[in-house]
Amino acid sequence: MIHTLTMPKWGLSMTEGRIDVWLKQPGDRVEKGEEVLDVETDKISSSVEAPFTGVLRRVLALSDETLPVGALLGIVVEGEATEAEIDAVIEHFNAGFVSSTAEAEASGPSAQKVEIGGRLLRYLDLGEGGIPLVLVHGFGGDLNNWLFNQPALAAERRVVALDLPAHGESGKQLQRGDADELSQAVLDLLDHLKLDRVHLAGHSMGGLVVLTVADRAPQRVASLTLIASAGLGMDINGDYLQGFAEANNRNALKPQLIQLFSDPALVTRQMLEDMLKFKRLEGVDPALRQLNAALFEGGRQRLDRRHVVGRQPSLVIWGSDDAIIPASHAEGLDAQVEILPGQGHMVQMEAAERVNHLIGTFLK
Repeated sequence: MIHTLTMPKWGLSMTEGRIDVWLKQPGDRVEKGEEVLDVETDKISSSVEAPFTGVLRRVLALSDETLPVGALLGIVVEGEATEAEIDAVIEHFNAGFVSSTAEAEASGPSAQKVEIGGRLLRYLDLGEGGIPLVLVHGFGGDLNNWLFNQPALAAERRVVALDLPAHGESGKQLQRGDADELSQAVLDLLDHLKLDRVHLAGHSMGGLVVLTVADRAPQRVASLTLIASAGLGMDINGDYLQGFAEANNRNALKPQLIQLFSDPALVTRQMLEDMLKFKRLEGVDPALRQLNAALFEGGRQRLDRRHVVGRQPSLVIWGSDDAIIPASHAEGLDAQVEILPGQGHMVQMEAAERVNHLIGTFLK
């Protein structure tokens, strides 16, 4: 079989990617799930994994070349194929590529905004069927923190990701800046979408938020997935939280963001620029400081929600090398616990395929 390796689409905002380096060369064998090349987007750098097993016969994209989503990167052959047969596949692919890309862009979903109780909330709604899954990001993040996860998980069910209050493109004003206020925003969105019962997944501070939702409204929660979650112990990297909240230029922000990842190279110049744009929006600075004081005053977590875990089926995922919240907080929980070796705090981005598989299997 002749397989086409194409530029992936990591989240709805991605329209193109720049080829960084090929990790495999023509003639090399590749296994399904093995990293073949590195691609840099306007959000993050990541590796393109082979969705099939075979031999890399052609490399069609050059290092430093920027190509649109869906463009042909290489050819992998499973079994035997002549050069003429490969040429025919490439010609056929390129002949239909432009029109199919334009069609996909025209019909693709986009994030929506709704005003609920005087507060603007942005959310992205993908997929259909099943008990819906709601994704909740962490401190300083937004719904794009799930850009490697939401489309894949939406192949099996409806998946909604939101920007919490004071984050992303949601309203920046907070009242108390505590877990109850953030969890109420999630419940308000569920009411707006008429979702009576959902699976909840939260990353970092988002884990504390979904734990609070489950504590306040257990009848609405089918399961909990907690990724590097707050609310399960006292320890947290207070220097990171303070440094992130106070950083107002690239040089101050970069060492903070590097702590989130196991691979520092993932913190690109574009990521830094995007984060600085967010932090300079009116209302963001005082809101982040308010959240930090309400939830993590003195560099310690103020809220313990361990008692909530296990009331519903619970999955806990952590990177073993998390520099923000220690993986030891997963010990002793009434849950399925998965510690991923060598991974950092943003494990759902760095080890997206593994995390997606764990969540998808758990929800089934």
